[in-house]
Amino acid sequence: MRLTTILAAGTAIATLMTCGAASAQTAQNAGPDGASQVDDVVVTARKREERLQDVPIAVTATSGETLEREQINLVKDVAALTPGLNISSDAVGRAFLAIRGVGNTLIDSVQPGVGIFIDGIYQPNTSYLNSPVVDVERIEVLRGPQGTLFGNNTLGGAINVITRAPTDHFEGRATASYAGPDNYQTYGASISGPIIEGSLRGRLAANYHTQDGFSENLLAGGNARPLETQAVNGTLVWEVPQAQRTELSLNAYWNRVTGSQTAYNTVNSPTNYVDDVLLNQNSIAEYTYSGINAKLVVDLTPNTTMTTILAYDDKDGRASGDGDFGAVPAIFVLDGRNDRQTYTGEARFDTNWNDRFSTLVGVFAQKSDNTDDISQTLDAGYLVLGLPLGLLVLPQHTIRDSELQSQAIYANGFYNLGSDWELSAGIRFDHQEVSIDGTVGQYTADEWEPRVTLRKTWNPQHSSYASISRGFRGGGANPAGAPNPFYQGDSVWTYELGDKFTNESRTLTLNSAIYFNDYSHYIGQNSLTPSLIAVNLNTGSVESYGVELEGVWTPNAMFQLKAGGTYNHARITDDSEYAAIIGHGLPSDRILFQPDVNGFVTGSFTYPLGSGELRTDLTASYKGERVGSTLSPTVFPTLEAYTIVNANVAYEWGNYTASIFATNLFDADYYDSYLDKSLLAAFGFPAALVHDLGITGDGRRVGVRLSAKF
Repeated sequence: MRLTTILAAGTAIATLMTCGAASAQTAQNAGPDGASQVDDVVVTARKREERLQDVPIAVTATSGETLEREQINLVKDVAALTPGLNISSDAVGRAFLAIRGVGNTLIDSVQPGVGIFIDGIYQPNTSYLNSPVVDVERIEVLRGPQGTLFGNNTLGGAINVITRAPTDHFEGRATASYAGPDNYQTYGASISGPIIEGSLRGRLAANYHTQDGFSENLLAGGNARPLETQAVNGTLVWEVPQAQRTELSLNAYWNRVTGSQTAYNTVNSPTNYVDDVLLNQNSIAEYTYSGINAKLVVDLTPNTTMTTILAYDDKDGRASGDGDFGAVPAIFVLDGRNDRQTYTGEARFDTNWNDRFSTLVGVFAQKSDNTDDISQTLDAGYLVLGLPLGLLVLPQHTIRDSELQSQAIYANGFYNLGSDWELSAGIRFDHQEVSIDGTVGQYTADEWEPRVTLRKTWNPQHSSYASISRGFRGGGANPAGAPNPFYQGDSVWTYELGDKFTNESRTLTLNSAIYFNDYSHYIGQNSLTPSLIAVNLNTGSVESYGVELEGVWTPNAMFQLKAGGTYNHARITDDSEYAAIIGHGLPSDRILFQPDVNGFVTGSFTYPLGSGELRTDLTASYKGERVGSTLSPTVFPTLEAYTIVNANVAYEWGNYTASIFATNLFDADYYDSYLDKSLLAAFGFPAALVHDLGITGDGRRVGVRLSAKF
């Protein structure tokens, strides 16, 4: 019986710990009294070009220049500049994310509740949040359910990464950064221009980043949490020279991300900030992403534009490490491989029927084939006798194949009730199937995702809106022997009031929203059954409500202030679905890793100096108190709030920039992920091996950056 429990524990830890829209352009003009007008931003959040201030959706757009100044190298790090978006990560193969407390995902075997898109193409799991930022024009974050136009798994919202498009004139960019104390280096370059004048243009970009991190492995030696990313991205755009627009874009990419995989510290409380780890081998993962996609845009008639997309993406990963997170040699060792191929197709038709009415209709299909290959060895002799004798080593090898298929049809209508009112209404039907080898039956779902929005335009610079929408995320299957072979998808109804205001002189923009989310069958904390099988499961019901503010103030040509913040009260109101599987309820009504308050403020000052300008930027990002993960029915860890301050001083002359920067200037301590000792205790490990597990965030870096454009 003891050995059966140990084997079950090994399988459970392996599953728990190792599984692994928008285009914008801006323009700035001089305002009255020397004031600088707030930028106009054009987005395609409704899959058509509109001014951001006219779109009845809460959207944050972060430009590529801002990403560079803030030293944002991975997609997930944009959360520091986005109200309502929270992303934590304990491995390069996964991340925990939610918008407004909705869509939280803990491991990458669960479908994300916030949609992740790269150039409008859906990415099927959270590992893509650790992808490098390469030649990015901007990152758009859409808050609230986006299911009507963007599909299932966008019940919290959508993150859309937009890369720079090829240009019809020659241009190039190059940048290099270095910072200490952890040998932080970034190098990037791109070139763009015409290949055949008037019809074919291209763009090629490459990026390399490395950092040693702030943690050492005091047992095995070496850096415990290093990071290295390599990326190449190429795009061709062919325009057929004729009266009606016909444009074909081809894109190919290759990314490799290497870094830590659940390299947890040994700690004794959420306020015991420990950087270094005690592992018998470094827990490292490597993921390679490659793919190709094609986009065809054709004006079928003067009033109808057709857009079609075909895409293929391959993800190949390998991770290995110390599965018991302890100092005793070779008790539990893990080695896993993951391979996923994803095929995507979409076609949509945008039609203007007259000056008052237009429609957007489309179809979508996606298929993902996934294989998890996990090997593990467990020294049962230590657990039975208390000695690492290596006399009873239990190997286990598991291969798990799964397939996800999703098809959808959607339609949206936009009707101008008058010069100052717009009614938009849409609906999407999503069908999804998940099947796993060795599991009897399959998970299926058929879901409707409607949205209705009414917008009032008070004047060209001020509008308000009210919307009701529903979002849905698909469920999935659990390992053999689980009491719940399948868990169902979760859904949310969202009710929102928003306002978008720009003053008459266009020196101030202030956008706000209040919302209420009613969440059913929430997929949250994964857990262990009494027989020590790791399962994903539904928790029950969740309600969240809150308010968001985001603004830009540019009183003159020298100073600009940007700020944004969210108060979000997200609470579990019913955990009976969790208790029905695990045997007890959750110890807290809080959602994991989700603060009630987050926000940022950035002050920028530009001063003419010599033949150029001296620019300073100071950004403070705040994340409030939140709870970590636990398997206990009564006790949960509470993580402290923290503030990260970044600074940048740059001299810009002509096409060149030289800057000095600091990230986490005041060296704030915080935990990015935290699991309390109930995880290890559940498996019957000896007291010497039972401890809390934590991953601290990066400390202070100070460095220099050089960049050039031509």
